[in-house]
Amino acid sequence: MASDDKMANKKDELVGKAKEKLGEATDNEQWQAEGRSKKAKGDVKQAGEKIKDAFRD
Repeated sequence: MASDDKMANKKDELVGKAKEKLGEATDNEQWQAEGRSKKAKGDVKQAGEKIKDAFRD
């Protein structure tokens, strides 16, 4: 289950990064903001997974 969560979080990061870059390329501020938000959400979730892993060991 943890590896599934990690993959989903990484996907959020990558999708967010791609959407942010697409927004920059097309000058679409909404996509840029949505991309930054999704990327940050993935980053925070990844950090939570790392903390959980640290306590498991």
